Amino acid sequence: MQRTSFDQMPCPVARSLEEVGEWWSILILRDAYYGLTRFDQFAQSLGIAPNMLTRRLKGLCEAGLLERRLYQERPPRHEYVLTDKGRDFRPVLWTLFAWGNRHLAPEGESVVLTDPETGDAIEPMVVDARTGRPLAKGVRVVAGPAATPGLRRRFEPKTAI
Repeated sequence: MQRTSFDQMPCPVARSLEEVGEWWSILILRDAYYGLTRFDQFAQSLGIAPNMLTRRLKGLCEAGLLERRLYQERPPRHEYVLTDKGRDFRPVLWTLFAWGNRHLAPEGESVVLTDPETGDAIEPMVVDARTGRPLAKGVRVVAGPAATPGLRRRFEPKTAI
């Protein structure tokens, strides 16, 4: 069964899932943030089948999140390095860490995010870059400049009768 592609959907969440929505992809990105770069490192860390890892790495490279670089010529060996686009995913991952620790770790936190200077635990929070205001509540989704007519209708303010 072939899965549905989200890349032509006008929704930014759907398009994001097209690139990183397969769970191995997010775990590979997590390990890349941890400093892993080589195929065997990812395979050992994740316990993933080689054919699946090959597909996921290829997909992340095609999506522009990782770059494949030759680090040894004989035999040819490659490493996988985060691109700017891949590094831009980091806040999403940190937010997943916090959400998972808060809601899915009844035994306690197994991984904690810390401030690199103080060592103190930190709690990621999404804020508006312009105002610095937290976005946990009070956000409304509206149609953007490139919205289709269907999306514009979907996000029109509802009037009470």
